[in-house]
Amino acid sequence: MDKNIVWHSATVTRERREKQNKHRAKLLWFTGLSGSGKSTLAHALEEELHQRGCRTYVFDGDNVRHGLCGDLGFTVEDRTENIRRIGEMAKLFVDAGVISLTAFISPIREDRDRARGLFPHGDFIEVYVKCSLEACEERDVKGLYKKARAGEVPHFTGISSPYEAPNNPEIVIDTENRSVEVCVASILEALEQRGVIPTNVV
Repeated sequence: MDKNIVWHSATVTRERREKQNKHRAKLLWFTGLSGSGKSTLAHALEEELHQRGCRTYVFDGDNVRHGLCGDLGFTVEDRTENIRRIGEMAKLFVDAGVISLTAFISPIREDRDRARGLFPHGDFIEVYVKCSLEACEERDVKGLYKKARAGEVPHFTGISSPYEAPNNPEIVIDTENRSVEVCVASILEALEQRGVIPTNVV
């Protein structure tokens, strides 16, 4: 980094933003195989958080590749750079007081650990969206597994490229055997227990 580049500290701090928002800012990093339900779950959770008055934003894998990471492919090197950019972007959003949610396969454990290292302890919440390859392939929402099996999609996670499951994720969600509603409720409860959001009293 150029020695002339200096970080500028704003008078409006993260703490002041969190106080105004009435909730803590965190990063929920959803990881799992293609078709495991990461995006579906992240957006369903965001809807519930939004209805509670929380400031949120979902970084969806496909959406990010339309712009910020549109110049990247799916080689190991490009995946690493993709995750690096997202980690840095999410760090800014958390500093802005936002509950940020990322929905990326992010198959390489080292890349996820590097992203975690950008955040103070407790700010990076890894959510392992657990679903077997068989179940994901059976769903094949985008038809990508079929193409991957036919050799039409190179570097496809689970088929021609590895997926390294988290060793110690903060939250594990079984989307193979549980409904979206049950999964969302489980994550909301975990966020309440961690003091990220106030307990919802009905």
